[in-house]
Amino acid sequence: MTRRSLIVSSALLLVMGLAACNDSGSKPAGNAGAGAAQQAAPVGVVTLKKDTYPITTILPGRAEAFQVADIRPQVNGIIREIAFKEGGEVKKGDLLYQIDDAAYRAAVEQAQAAISKAEASVPSAQSNFDRYQRLVGSGATQIEFETARTALAQANAEVEAAKAALTAAQIDLDHTKIIAPFDGVIDQTAYNIGNVVAANQTTALTTIRQLDPIYISLTESSTNLLKLRDAIAAGEVKGEDSNVAFRLILEDGREYNQKGKLDMSKQVVSETTGTFIIRVVFPNPDRVILPGMYVRATVELGAESGYSLPQLATTRDANGRLTAQFVSAEGKVESRVFQNAAPSNNSWLVTEGVKDGDQLIVSGLQSIVSGMPVKPVPMKINDNGVVVPADQPAAGGEQKPAAK
Repeated sequence: MTRRSLIVSSALLLVMGLAACNDSGSKPAGNAGAGAAQQAAPVGVVTLKKDTYPITTILPGRAEAFQVADIRPQVNGIIREIAFKEGGEVKKGDLLYQIDDAAYRAAVEQAQAAISKAEASVPSAQSNFDRYQRLVGSGATQIEFETARTALAQANAEVEAAKAALTAAQIDLDHTKIIAPFDGVIDQTAYNIGNVVAANQTTALTTIRQLDPIYISLTESSTNLLKLRDAIAAGEVKGEDSNVAFRLILEDGREYNQKGKLDMSKQVVSETTGTFIIRVVFPNPDRVILPGMYVRATVELGAESGYSLPQLATTRDANGRLTAQFVSAEGKVESRVFQNAAPSNNSWLVTEGVKDGDQLIVSGLQSIVSGMPVKPVPMKINDNGVVVPADQPAAGGEQKPAAK
């Protein structure tokens, strides 16, 4: 009995000892958690400075060929040769189609013979006219002289008529060769060798499109047009039409490496959509842009002095106002709201609510809340729009691995 009591007592002491250990161990863990909650979280920041930045807007657009030509025959005949590769490039003056020209060559030769025949009668008429001109009043009547002069005029007229017929015949012969009117890309042919075609027929043989340069038709709202005019008139936006630059964003999100120039804008606003069309011409040497492609164009309307807030560091609140997170003087997260912000490439341009030296939080935004203490880490945004350490080259998108 005594032995059993000793065993029970030993077991109770063991349980109490374990409980004591657990209690003593839980207290340091709680203190460590409280300390971690007070520790400042590191965030990437960029230091803002007032400067002059471009005022931009993004417009939707669609590509259109610079020139389009439907190729049709100008003479009747049978297609004897097709000299181009369907879908390929052609140069101005390249042979596209050869229509059988036998009949047209014969017409040219016939016209040449008619000229020779007409010219043969001119010397006789000229000699007769000269003779009557000498004899008029002394053996030849005035009527005979007038008749000789009329005959000479008719002989010369027949020569000119024959030459005109030769010119027409030569034009028809030349039209049996259908050539490219300009450089471009050619479609597939609608007619094959052996098909009969007619002059100025309704159906085109094929179509050529000039793709370099290429037009981009952009759509802009009439409201924005009025705002732009008011801003220029007030001197808020500086820039002339000749200095307006257009940059293109392709369907896959890449920026096109060529800049466009304003070609014209329609002077009539659409009654159904309230928009007007701006047509811009872009170089297209590599045929990257094809007719029918949908694109977006970034338009530089001028420049304004202010602060540039990268879009990746900003959000919109429930009311649509632009918001951004800053590091306050106390080292805590401070949320700021901006009523007026203008687009400037991949940033927002603001003129109020910021001063030189303010630190804008650009990374670590998902793990912070307003009023939270943070530790700012200098960062910058490279040419690819990626946040990188401030000491990393601007063009780099990746960091080099640390040396071992």
